[in-house]
Amino acid sequence: MKGPTLSRRLSSSGQELLLVVAIAALFLVVGWINPRFVSQNNLTSIFVGNAYIAVAAIGMSMVIISGHIDVSVGALIGVLATVSGILVTSGYPVWLSWLLPILIGGVVNAGLGALIAYLKVPSIIATLAMLSILRGGLITVTGGAWISGLPPEFQLAQFRLFDVPSPVWFMIVMTIGFAFMLRSTAFGRAIYAVGGNPEAAEASGIPYKATIVKVFALHGLIAGVAAILFATQLQVIQSTVPNGLELIVITASVVGGVSILGGIGTVVGSTLAAILFAAIGSSLIFLNVSAYWLRAVQGILILATVLADMARRGRAS
Repeated sequence: MKGPTLSRRLSSSGQELLLVVAIAALFLVVGWINPRFVSQNNLTSIFVGNAYIAVAAIGMSMVIISGHIDVSVGALIGVLATVSGILVTSGYPVWLSWLLPILIGGVVNAGLGALIAYLKVPSIIATLAMLSILRGGLITVTGGAWISGLPPEFQLAQFRLFDVPSPVWFMIVMTIGFAFMLRSTAFGRAIYAVGGNPEAAEASGIPYKATIVKVFALHGLIAGVAAILFATQLQVIQSTVPNGLELIVITASVVGGVSILGGIGTVVGSTLAAILFAAIGSSLIFLNVSAYWLRAVQGILILATVLADMARRGRAS
């Protein structure tokens, strides 16, 4: 089974180029209106504060490419961040408080993938149920309390390598790594195949059910990494689910060029879209525009992207 067709690759490349142009234009225009927008402090805030969203969108992109969706990712990140904070403040080693939530994310989502693949529960239903379970369980157990007293060595997101914050490194390295995996490995090609045409994929020898479980498990591991980056940004962790996080992650994937119908897209586009949304949100502040407009912009972008994708598929068919 070959990887994405040439037309699909060109479509994804065109979306990525469009996002790069949009990001550059935004920085140029808003920077010209208010030079503080392109200051080092604000640029650091844009990239570092939202790198965990770009990381989470990598896993979400693979899930959507495989023909499914996960609306529970925001709740999972909130739960795993809380677990990490509880572990480290309870005296467990820092490395364990990083590693265990990542593994838990993989196990939880592997079970979710099995439910979807083997019991044929629609992914929107299964993940909505998981969203309710995680949200309700988190509030019931913690009462929404803040976790403080985090040791300095726990603050992974505040580390620097060559004077570049670690979240930026995670975002770049993981985007490049998973882009290579999707394009150049048998598993990556299998993800595109089951998302594009499950029956044809199985007929060609690709195990559909096992692939879906693996995709969801990998998505859970990546969500665990995003949770650690989220938990270690500040000196405290609020034991609640970040409001609207799942919508932001899904929107970044779709606007980044991942077809909501499956089988098309790249993780490079989702990372660029996450950066664009972060830059738009910051620009609204510097332009004295209500931040609520960001939600409207996100809605418009996702609707336009879905309509464009449907038009492309119509022309192709």
